[in-house]
Amino acid sequence: MLDGTTKSSLARRRLSGRLRMTALVGVLFGAALAYVCHFPLPDFFAEAEPTYLERLFFKLTKTSPARGPDVIFVPTPQAAVNRMLELAELKPGDVLYDLGCGDGRFVVTAAKKYGVRAAGVDIDPMRIAQSQRNVKTNGVAHLVTILKADIFQLDFSDATVVTLYLLPELNVRLMPRLAQLKPGTRILSFDFDMRGAKPRAVEEIRPAETQRTHRIYQWTVPWEPE
Repeated sequence: MLDGTTKSSLARRRLSGRLRMTALVGVLFGAALAYVCHFPLPDFFAEAEPTYLERLFFKLTKTSPARGPDVIFVPTPQAAVNRMLELAELKPGDVLYDLGCGDGRFVVTAAKKYGVRAAGVDIDPMRIAQSQRNVKTNGVAHLVTILKADIFQLDFSDATVVTLYLLPELNVRLMPRLAQLKPGTRILSFDFDMRGAKPRAVEEIRPAETQRTHRIYQWTVPWEPE
């Protein structure tokens, strides 16, 4: 049977152990937060898949969005990004929107190479963080805005160029919004067309990253019905 002094000593040790464990958890969480927010990856673009610490951070801080992403994230090969922006014939005064921006490579490249304003839109908080990190790493925060939003509800009426890498049915859902853009607005889609809208041009490309043939579709508002 324990006397009062022994019980008091055990209680103090248990409390000390709990405090040390709480402090350790706080330090680990703080380190994870600092990593996610302040330390960009050294590559030109962050890895497509989030790091373990990013997953941990978002799991601990997750709030349920109105809905999840419509597609899984598959990055557009950089060679295709470069070619699509060439075909867009970007010029001073243009405003580019990338609907479903993933890691932000379209908007970062447009700002860095052509000096135009650009907005990347995504609903996935992991992709938002990834895009923001790439914007900061590449020094284009003065030109690029990353928006966490639903592309089917967002007002992007100031766009003069729109880039897409969605699915055919999602492109079709966007058509009423795209058709309302200013005449002369250029729309480019990687891999998928828009049923009912005749492309102005279709170009094939074979990026080294995928080793297979892809298509780039181009339209200009107003487009010709198909």
